[in-house]
Amino acid sequence: MTVTAGLAAGCTTAGGTHDDGRDQARRTATGPGPSGPGSPTGPTGPGPSGPATPTSPTSPGSSTGRPTVARNPVIAVKIDNSAAARPQTGINAADVVYVEQVEGGLSRLMAVYATTLPSAVGPVRSARESDLELLRQFDRPTLAFSGAQSKLLPLIRRAPLRAETPGRTRGAFERGAGRPAPHNLFLHPRALVSDEPGAAALTTGFRYGPAPAGGHPLASRTVRYPLARFTFTWSPGAHRYLVDMDGTPAVTTDAGRMAPATVVVQYVTVRPSAFHDFLGHTTPYTETVGSGAATVLRDGRAYRATWKRPTATDGTRFETNDGRPMTFAPGQLWVVFAKAA
Repeated sequence: MTVTAGLAAGCTTAGGTHDDGRDQARRTATGPGPSGPGSPTGPTGPGPSGPATPTSPTSPGSSTGRPTVARNPVIAVKIDNSAAARPQTGINAADVVYVEQVEGGLSRLMAVYATTLPSAVGPVRSARESDLELLRQFDRPTLAFSGAQSKLLPLIRRAPLRAETPGRTRGAFERGAGRPAPHNLFLHPRALVSDEPGAAALTTGFRYGPAPAGGHPLASRTVRYPLARFTFTWSPGAHRYLVDMDGTPAVTTDAGRMAPATVVVQYVTVRPSAFHDFLGHTTPYTETVGSGAATVLRDGRAYRATWKRPTATDGTRFETNDGRPMTFAPGQLWVVFAKAA
């Protein structure tokens, strides 16, 4: 395996298939892809059961305090979600997948790994300022990304996290064949840690367990950004939500359809940040500290909920509208940040 070193950052432009110019210096593919990031090789139906999410009513750190022992911190990976980056690799192994709006009204994913480490994840793309606030709810996480705008790098260096970019750790990143840069950079998580961080590293405050009373049947829910669309459709047979992106089934190269057990639509403030891409598009800042409304999809039902995160180091707590703890179904969780009205 050949490792690409000294890679600069890249951001998706409004067109969805171009780099922002910070990634241009090293565009040569340096070896075969980690898992063939071309046409998906897995089945078209839901993939394997995914991460071993805690099945107790309370996840680590939610009501009993943050865990005192974890083998390693979680690994968070910024993942390209432009049309040219699909199908992605390794997403179905994540415990939590965050969906955020980026420049030009497009979307990007952040996948968080604790209980399962896939052989490869990607395509990996650049970090954003709001990632630093979001990740404070984990204990010194690893953030793997392709780079960042030069003015953002000092903030990343001061953040309480381990920043991993190409060239920092031998064998961690690789350019895959079959796609043009910047949509061909992949991470090998086991080059960063020898074993899975484990459930104790998931210090988010999320609760898992039987569904609360209430809710109403809902077969499908769509969340829209200016230039991106996500639809989550309940599959009774798979007991999961099948994901469509921009009207097309979302698949992976290694594990079939993207299909989380729970989907949270979290309504947040999305405001302009001080950063821009090379075309002059303002980078949105997604505020994840505070409180607001949410919709939780699990077991084919929708629940109105509220979320609270008083400070950046607190986990995010969800409650039903009558004040009861909102529990999530065991398995992968997607959190989709939607702009509050």
